Parts: sequence; C-alpha cells; structure tokens
Amino acid sequence: MSKYNLIFDVARCNSCNNCVLATKDEYLGNSFPGYSEPAPRLGDLWLTLARHERGAAPMIDVSHYIETCQQCDNPPCLTPETSDVVSKRADGIVVIDPVKARGRRDLVGTCPYGQIHWNEELQLPQKWSMDAHLLDNGWKEPRAVQSCPTQALTLAKLDDAQMDARASDEGLVRLHSELGTRPRIWYRNFDRVSHCFLGGALVRRETGREDCAAGLRVRLLQDNKVLMEQDSDPFGEFKFEPLEGRGEVYRLQVAHATGAVVFETDVTLDDNTYLGVIEVR
Repeated sequence: MSKYNLIFDVARCNSCNNCVLATKDEYLGNSFPGYSEPAPRLGDLWLTLARHERGAAPMIDVSHYIETCQQCDNPPCLTPETSDVVSKRADGIVVIDPVKARGRRDLVGTCPYGQIHWNEELQLPQKWSMDAHLLDNGWKEPRAVQSCPTQALTLAKLDDAQMDARASDEGLVRLHSELGTRPRIWYRNFDRVSHCFLGGALVRRETGREDCAAGLRVRLLQDNKVLMEQDSDPFGEFKFEPLEGRGEVYRLQVAHATGAVVFETDVTLDDNTYLGVIEVR
C-alpha cells in the first residue's frame, strides 16, 4: 500500500521559515475533531527548522533542516500501554487521539526525537500529523510543503519498496536511523549537516603583489589514490566535501595544468577544516 513520505532537501532550504509559519497558522486556534486540538499560542512549535553551522571564518556555511514528528513505522510512542490513544494509519501517518489522550503526559517522554509536546492549558500531548485532516479532504500536500518557495519540501506517496528504491537512488537518509524507528521523513544532502569539509585559498606573489591563484588543480588523496579533485575557483578557493572527519589522514596536492606539483601537505581531519591562505609558486 502507498504511504506518505516527506522529503526535505537541505541544499534547497534558505531558512525562510514559511513551512514553520504555515504549520503554526494551520493549528493556532483551530480544532480538527478526530485529528487535533488547537496548538498553544506560545511555546513549542510542532515543526521547526534546525540550524547547523560548519567551519571557521572566513570559510563558513550554514544549513537548515526540519525537525518534527518523524511518522515512524516503528513508533516508540505506540506501545501496548498507549495503543488506546496513539494509532499508526495505513497511509503511514501517526495520530494522537485528541480526546482519549487528555492527561496522558507520559506520552511526551516516549518520543526519542522530542517531538511530542505538552499543552499545559489543554492537558494534552500534541504533535504534527502531517496535516492528515487536509490530506483526507483532498489536499495534495500539507501546508508546509505547499508554502515552500524553493521546493526544499516535497511529498511522495509510494509503497515501501518504491520509497526504499528512491532513497537508495537519491541518497536519502533518515534521522537517527540507529534507533530502528524507520521514520517516513527523509533528508537529501544531509551530509551538509552530518559530514565535514576541507578547504583553503591559494595565492601567488608576483612583483610584490598577492593575487588569487585560480585554475590550479587541487587533489585530495588517501593511500596514494585520488579521492576528489577540482580546480581552484576565481578567488583561489577550493573545498572538498563530504568527508567523515573522524581522524582520517589525507594528502592535499596542488598542481599546475602541466602536472607540476607546486604544493602538498598531509592533513588529519577531525572536524571541518579551513587551511587558510596557501602560497604557491
């Protein structure tokens, strides 16, 4: 059977927060019987954007990714003790019954992603259910998806085999897959969050002036094998990613178009690393 999957592309998100605002607007002051009671005016958001910074000045980049209910296929919130208030629909969406769940604060601690929130005023555990009330009424996608101007968020309704094949083909990953919860929220280009980079800037000194060294061939080697290579950009900069950053040793090599090596050094990578300005001949 086809199930809903949400795909978030880290590389496309520009942190406009439209998805956050659209989701807040949908539930603020609105009751959807059988699905949810109103979200609190202040306090926890049911869908947020996390911010991840990498590197050090002047080579820094910032990425964002959504944090929300992961709509797990093996939801930790659904146990024999909670099966009367939590349900996993056939289409993959996890729903907390807004009537039966009153007073069930114990549900909050069951989510390893921290995405079940306590509404003190209503004495109710709440979370985002992928706008199930809209999807059941003919909407093609949740408001968070509809409001995204860069298409960082997309919705796919596929059976498990189709979705697993797409994830493999497109390099999609889940958050904390080691938990075995099998989320239905997938992330593309998540290596911008989970992995490291190695970069630097190349310059030449001629007639007493320092110029950007553009167009030089920069190679990253390991065990004498070239892993990645690129030309330095018009500013003389280069940046290799994604890299694990777990203490692995690389050899960085810079060469002219003729093949003559003008600079090389060994680098042990423990984190995002900017090598600074490198003077070449």
